[in-house]
Amino acid sequence: MKTFRLAATAAALVLSLGAGAEAQTTLRIGLAEDPDILDPTTARTYVGRIVFAAVCDKLFDIDEKLNIVPQLALSHEISDDGRDVTIKLRPGVKFQDGEPFDAEAAKFSLERHLTLPGSFRKPELASVDHVDVVDPLTVKLVLKAPFSPLVAQLTDRAGMMVSPKAAKAAGDKFGLHPVCAGPYKFVERVQQDRIVFEKFADYWNKDNVFIDRVVFLPIVDSTVRLANLKSGGLDLIERVLATDLKDVRTDSRLKVSSVIELGYQGITLNIGKDKAKGPLSQSAKVRQALDLSIDREAINQVVFNGEFKPGNQWVSPDHPYYQKEFPIRPRDVAKAKALLREAGVTPPVSVDFMVPKGPETEGTAQVVQSMAAEAGFDMKIRVTEFATSLKQAEAGEYQAYMLAWSGRIDPDGNSYVFLHKDAPQNYSAWVNAEADKALDDARLTADPAKRKALYAKLTKLELEDEALLYLYHRRMIFAHTTKLEGYRQMPDGLMRVIGLKLK
Repeated sequence: MKTFRLAATAAALVLSLGAGAEAQTTLRIGLAEDPDILDPTTARTYVGRIVFAAVCDKLFDIDEKLNIVPQLALSHEISDDGRDVTIKLRPGVKFQDGEPFDAEAAKFSLERHLTLPGSFRKPELASVDHVDVVDPLTVKLVLKAPFSPLVAQLTDRAGMMVSPKAAKAAGDKFGLHPVCAGPYKFVERVQQDRIVFEKFADYWNKDNVFIDRVVFLPIVDSTVRLANLKSGGLDLIERVLATDLKDVRTDSRLKVSSVIELGYQGITLNIGKDKAKGPLSQSAKVRQALDLSIDREAINQVVFNGEFKPGNQWVSPDHPYYQKEFPIRPRDVAKAKALLREAGVTPPVSVDFMVPKGPETEGTAQVVQSMAAEAGFDMKIRVTEFATSLKQAEAGEYQAYMLAWSGRIDPDGNSYVFLHKDAPQNYSAWVNAEADKALDDARLTADPAKRKALYAKLTKLELEDEALLYLYHRRMIFAHTTKLEGYRQMPDGLMRVIGLKLK
């Protein structure tokens, strides 16, 4: 009964939003979580990236084949020494407050990403020494050293442009009312309830915007989210459970789109900030024992009906940068127990296991808990609200942390931010000089073969030290009603609203 009441409440909410505007079309999107701050400089959640796709255009975007394509930029040119990246900008673009988007605005946005306190874009653009305005529609990024992932970084939040006027006026409150150059402008946000946008009349690509309003509704319960889609309360939802996929596919009123994510799901192990100094943080052998206790394919079958892809690296086995010489190790409980003995540890090994709330994360954690117990681990699951878990991870208030990463098109975006000693999302606090050098060197060359060889070194070091246990790569499953036309799923797992129509 609780599920139906929640579904009815959500349906009533979305209906009320359109109550005074019968002639308008409203696209209602169900999110699995409430995003964090709506400021592309300081934001870090996957659902936030979904929302930004409707409001904040980037310098570049990607297509279905992961090719980098222009968006607010028209083209780019990299100098022979790799230190200058010159970007030509699209003319006639306006921000949602009417201010023009030009080279000065691009310079402001990039410098804001680099200098704003609390910026999560700073490490993504760390190679940029300064930004020059060449002419009103041309900027040049002058780099400290060649940085091969740079243009790929500009296909995501680091490439999002914000209105200088609005950002200066709002200061650190900009995320409460973002002003960008995307197809929809911000109307209101009610935390844990809804985020509302309306069509921006002066959008540069307005001829391909066919829906008047977009409403994002965070509905954490996947059953309720799907129930609202079936009842007509929602038009599009993200992260359908793999266990619900058969049900959705057999419903003639619904359509499914899916893609194996660019990122991963794994367990981050606290090495450098564990105040209790438990066995996991003190010994790589103990961490290896935990890894060997886990059967990744069994998790895939039991929790995800075989729809996901087991993995042991920061990219999936299908990715060109996957290191095939380091395949997934089979489960070996006997060897795991032997490693604990070698480490001088007496079972049971108690582990504070922080798990973000959600049926798939909790289901995975329970299977891991059961498997690890056979090898001598007592995984004490602590279910935590996602935003809270990130804060606790930063503070080192955990020993093992189930954490997903939605992924980036360049392998640097899946590795550097979590494994380099200076990276802000190195929640493990892992420090390895050889790994840092491999990560740094991979940024200096654009040669795929040389980069892959450097990532092979990194893979070997990480799999030996086990700062992060990579488990699987999710099939990102999206569903929408047949009334929604033109939906195309991109490999980054985001929802593009351009070109969508409601019958």
